[in-house]
Amino acid sequence: MNASDYKFKNTYGDQTRAESYSKLEFPNTYYLAYRDLPKIISAHVVGHKALDFGCGTGRSTRFLKQLGFNVVGIDISNDMLEVAKKLDITGDYQSVTDGNYSHLGINQFDLIQSIFTFDNIPGWDNRTNILKGLRDLLKSTGKIICLDSTPELYINEWASFSTKDFPNNWNAKTGDIVRDIMLDVDDRRPVEDIFWTVSDYHKLFSKAGLSLEETYKPLGYKNEPFEWKSELHTAPWMIFVLNKDIK
Repeated sequence: MNASDYKFKNTYGDQTRAESYSKLEFPNTYYLAYRDLPKIISAHVVGHKALDFGCGTGRSTRFLKQLGFNVVGIDISNDMLEVAKKLDITGDYQSVTDGNYSHLGINQFDLIQSIFTFDNIPGWDNRTNILKGLRDLLKSTGKIICLDSTPELYINEWASFSTKDFPNNWNAKTGDIVRDIMLDVDDRRPVEDIFWTVSDYHKLFSKAGLSLEETYKPLGYKNEPFEWKSELHTAPWMIFVLNKDIK
């Protein structure tokens, strides 16, 4: 089903899900999302002023703080933000609406980080407008690091996810709703995401005035202390490093 066929509800927009997600940290497949980020950020980012877009319960924001960034976390879910503020009482967490970010400071940020956020954003126009709004916040030398699920995540079994109960995932096209079960949390209700192909991500970045500098797809290693399933040969995540396209 395409997300445009009915009103897509952000899976993480309720209090029960927020509380469950807040306890997650970096287990199993999620470890691969964060493992290489310090090295990637160090290789591409100059400066220490950061924005964490779609910060949720603050896991990714706290991660940037630990790397030495002065970071603001933003999200549209007040339930998520309330949990983030409880877990990080000195953190800066702010509620925003889609595409309206200019109050945060035009041309001010060295890094804008987005982890899993676009998995939950439907629509070409919506995604493009959001990325344009984020682009305007970047310094000329700033970078957006956008981490989202690979298309392969929804058709394989993982240490942190199961997709076997959702055969319709195999036929998904850009904009369709795909589902999985998170295995690392108590809340086992199906998670709904928005499917997006790699080539359409590239088109999306171009429409938003961003250029692709590098793409990373981390795999698991046999010597890591996790019971990997597909992670050894198939990447669950893709990490895009984006530049502000200056014309």
